[in-house]
Amino acid sequence: MKIALIIVRVLIGLLFLFASVTFFLNLAPPPADLTGNTKTFFDGLAASGYILPVSKVFELLSGLTFVAGRFVALAVVLIFPIALNILFINAIHLPSGLPIAIAFFLGILFLAYANRESYKPLFAAK
Repeated sequence: MKIALIIVRVLIGLLFLFASVTFFLNLAPPPADLTGNTKTFFDGLAASGYILPVSKVFELLSGLTFVAGRFVALAVVLIFPIALNILFINAIHLPSGLPIAIAFFLGILFLAYANRESYKPLFAAK
């Protein structure tokens, strides 16, 4: 279990690092083949001017913490809404990427499960 946890944590961390660095350094052009509601959705995210950069900052910070193995429980809490959004975007707008999004989301759930003791105080009634 411990080796699987390290493998999943590092792979997800590297994925987040790659995605955020690629975004900030403009290493890959935005997809040009988007049409219809998908194009409208992504154009809206880009037009907001802050949603994509903020989410990419969270991805960068979470990726660094996953790779370093420090504050993983906090990083899972921060990145969970973004991971859920990635899953929904792929389920609704880009179904060809759904298998990867499901595997990615299951990895986040696995990390959350592995750190479940860290979350018990959040749900304790006082």
